[in-house]
Amino acid sequence: MIELVIFDCDGVLVDSERIALAVLAQAATAEGAAISAEEAIRLFRGMKMADCVAEIERRSGRRVRNHFVADLREAIAIAFEANLQAVEGIHAALASITLPVCVASNGPMSKLTHTLGLTKLLPHFEGRIFSAYEVGSWKPDPGLFLHSARSLGVNPSRCIVVEDSLPGIWAAKAAGMRVLGFTAGDAEVALELGTGCSELFDSMSELPALLVG
Repeated sequence: MIELVIFDCDGVLVDSERIALAVLAQAATAEGAAISAEEAIRLFRGMKMADCVAEIERRSGRRVRNHFVADLREAIAIAFEANLQAVEGIHAALASITLPVCVASNGPMSKLTHTLGLTKLLPHFEGRIFSAYEVGSWKPDPGLFLHSARSLGVNPSRCIVVEDSLPGIWAAKAAGMRVLGFTAGDAEVALELGTGCSELFDSMSELPALLVG
C-alpha cells in the first residue's frame, strides 16, 4: 500500500534539464572543455554539480575558476526566469493524486523553491521539499530518499518514487522503494531508464492511475 509519492524535481516536475544543461555546456566550453548541449544531456542528466565540475576539469586538464559554480547557478537561474515551464500534464496529475507527496532532489534548496515557484508548483510541496545539500547525500546514494520517508513517518516499502534518471532510479531501488521511470515520450531516455527500471511511463496523464495500480 502506497503512503507517499516522492518526486524528483528536474525533468519530472519542471522542464528544466535541457535549459540548465545547455547553460552548463556553454560554461564548460568557456572553461576549455568543449561540450555540446546534447552531449551535456547524456553526460550530466541526474548528476550532482560536483561530479559535473569534476568531468569538466578532467576534460580541460585544469581546475575551474573560483566562481565557476556560483556564476553558473546565476546564469541558469536567469535562463529559468525566461524559459522555464512545468512538465506537461503535471498540474493536472497532481490535482488528481490524493496521496501525500514530496520532492527529493539533488539540487540545492534555493534552486528547488525558485523553479517550483516559477512554475506555480510550490503550493503542492511547500514544507515537504528535501535537498541533497541539506541531507549530505546525493543520488545514487539512497540517503536522500530514506531521509524523506523518515521525515514524513513513512516506511520506505510504502513509498513510490517518480524519477527520470538512472542515478535516481538506483537510489530509489537501494532505498527499497518502488520506482516509476518517466520518459517524457523520448525513446532514447526509455532505452536508458529501461536498463534500471521495469515500470516506465511516457506522459504525466498516466501517473495517477499508476499510483493505484
